[in-house]
Formats: sequence, structure tokens, C-alpha cells
Amino acid sequence: MVQMHIPVLLDAVLTRLDCQGGVFVDGTFGAGGYTRAILNAHPENQVIAFDRDPTVQSIADKVKSEFGDRFSFIPDCFSRVAEYVTNPVDGFVLDIGVSSMQIDGPERGFSFRLSGPLDMRMSGVGQSAADIVNSYSEKELADILYTYGEEKQSRRIAKAIIENRPITTTQKLAEVIHSVMPRPKDGSDSAMRSFQALRICVNDELEELKSALNASLKILKPQGRLVVVSFHSLEDRIIKEFLKENAVSRQHKNKYIQDKVVINKPFIVPEKEIVVADDTELKNNPRAHSAKLRWAIRTEVS
Repeated sequence: MVQMHIPVLLDAVLTRLDCQGGVFVDGTFGAGGYTRAILNAHPENQVIAFDRDPTVQSIADKVKSEFGDRFSFIPDCFSRVAEYVTNPVDGFVLDIGVSSMQIDGPERGFSFRLSGPLDMRMSGVGQSAADIVNSYSEKELADILYTYGEEKQSRRIAKAIIENRPITTTQKLAEVIHSVMPRPKDGSDSAMRSFQALRICVNDELEELKSALNASLKILKPQGRLVVVSFHSLEDRIIKEFLKENAVSRQHKNKYIQDKVVINKPFIVPEKEIVVADDTELKNNPRAHSAKLRWAIRTEVS
């Protein structure tokens, strides 16, 4: 049974976006959780939403019927946001990674716990996970598992995959991985990292994220907010490095001018600490356990 989608860190996202009458871009529309909350937060808020997953169109149509011209939907990758958004906006939010709907639908092939075709394509087009698993060399597979899944046993798993081809279902791939990988002591699934790696490779997720972050420099107006929620270290590392390169900490001040922020970069990072879920949210929404929120405010610097 598919569980109801609960947006991760919703209150924290709304607070950092400062949704008090403006135009906001939701780069990862999904089930529409952030979009609805933004539209409901203020009667003058507008949202431009993106999603490359064609299955969310019916949800977008419903939101459109409820909010009219305050909402628009673009069925494309969030990495291309600057091609569509030509007027500066007040906020840009991203919830990176696979959505609950995709994980919970066995026919999409994302889950190592549910049996289905080995697909993993968010857009439904292009190279599938099955194409990679059944055609790439052992070295290429090992490199994918190590680079995108940080899987230390990537060579052992890649060898097992080669020996058990063809592999066309999520269940068979999980069984192959389990056959050469012991269950981790922390109770997690030994197939998790490999499935993550294949999904990221299939959807080119890390390059998509980099492109979207760079696009934020173009689409945000001064004082506009960039809010990004990520779920694993590869994503968070990219966001952290982007902000390190393009932002100055709020605490960084000129010692000769009392309380005057030195702004020589396109963003300010107002909070030193990463925002994570509190105990109440962790209890109600297990997906929030690995969520990390980083955010920044656009400056006048171009």
C-alpha cells in the first residue's frame, strides 16, 4: 500500500523561503507538498513548478484547478529552470533525490524491497537501469557503484552482476547483491547503496543538481532565497561546495565596521548549522532521518 506523501522539513522550508507574497520556483514538484504549502502560506504567492516525471501531471492539473493562475507547471528537468524563468523570483526550493511516489511504486523499479522491472528512469525515457546492468563492463559497473553509491564492495558486486546476467527485475538484482554481501550490522539493506548508485547514474542526478544550483544565480532576485533539501552525502557535498564558493557567512564581518556584513559574493549563508528534522518530525516521517537543509540569501552581487 502506497503511503501518503509527507513533505520533509516543510516548516523549515517555508520559514527559510519567507513566503510572504512573491513568486517561487519548486524545482521538484513530486506530489505537490511544497507547492501547496507555499500557495497556502499567502494569498499573493505564486509557484512555478518543475518535474520531469510524467506521472505527476495529474497532480499538477489538480493544483492548477485549485489555484488557477497562481500556479504553473513545466514538465522538464529543474536543471533547465533558467531557460523558462526569465523574470527574477523570490525563492527557489529543491528536494533532491527520488520521491516517495517513485519508491513506493514497484513498477518504477527504484526499490530494492519491492519487485518490479529494473527501470529507475524518472522521466520514463532514455537508458534504464536494466540497460546499464546488462551491457556495461565489470569495471564500468564497479566504478558506478563506487562513485555514486560509495560502495566499498563495488568490485565484488559488479562481478556477481556479470555472472548472473541477464538481470531484468529489482528482485533479482537485490538477490544477486545479497548473495555476495552480508547484512550490515546497523540493520540496513546491503543492496541500498548499489540501487542508489544506479538511480543516480540513470538520471544523471549530480550533474542536474550542479546545473540547478548554478541556475539559481540567474533566477533569484536580490534577497531571494535558495533552499535545498538533500538526503545523502554526495548531494550535500555538492551543495556545500557550491555555497563555499559562492557565499559568505553571516558571521563574517569587517572588524573595522561594527556589525556591517562584508558582502563580496552572490549569496549569504545566514545559519552556520545544517537544518535537520526535530524529534517530532522524525517520529511522524521516517524519510526525514537523513534529510539536511542548506539555504542562502541572494545578494546584490552579480
